[in-house]
Amino acid sequence: MGYMLLIGAIALVSWLVSSRLKSKFEHYSQIGLRNGMSGAEIAEKMLADHGIRDVRVISTPGQLTDHYNPADKTVNLSEAVYNQRNAAAAAVAAHECGHAVQHAQAYSWLTMRSQMVPVVNISSSLSQWLIIGGLILGVSKGLSVGYYISIAGLVLMAIATAFSFITLPVEYDASNRALAWLKNKNMLSPEEYSGAEDALKWAARTYVVAALGALASLLYWAFQVFGRRD
Repeated sequence: MGYMLLIGAIALVSWLVSSRLKSKFEHYSQIGLRNGMSGAEIAEKMLADHGIRDVRVISTPGQLTDHYNPADKTVNLSEAVYNQRNAAAAAVAAHECGHAVQHAQAYSWLTMRSQMVPVVNISSSLSQWLIIGGLILGVSKGLSVGYYISIAGLVLMAIATAFSFITLPVEYDASNRALAWLKNKNMLSPEEYSGAEDALKWAARTYVVAALGALASLLYWAFQVFGRRD
């Protein structure tokens, strides 16, 4: 019951943060940039100012689908961010370029995160099934092997949880780099900068909630496995 309440609380907070983020971006999308630059132009200038010549800025379908891909060195901006000329678009474009700067400078947290991606892609899909399967084997068959299967699932889930927490410094650092560049280069007016800063703060909070949710899930399944063992 305690776990269900915790998960429910985290789900509620996640919904509230996501809703707030969406409303923030809608609001700051109404603040046009005095310099008239689009998100794509902001991104290209930030890359050029950091001496990065081998990263392409491209448009990607969808909403809030913006990301940096270190594999092919592309800053992928959603269609709205790529084309629009407002504080929200500037914030997102600069943030994604912050990841490109991290990559170019071999930022340790980003390097670690990138190295974990292949393992996390597997662990995220298998961990819970291994835990549940191991628990079922242990109860129905009385086999100790079920316990070790569950442990293997917990290890994979722990890796995915660690990935969620490693993502936090990566995202916060990218936002800090973006805001520092926007301010130092006088890219935005005070009002525009304030909007960009606020939007990025709310975006970062979604990662905090996701990390806490992953930790709560890991602790719940750990209690299930070790509690049954006792």
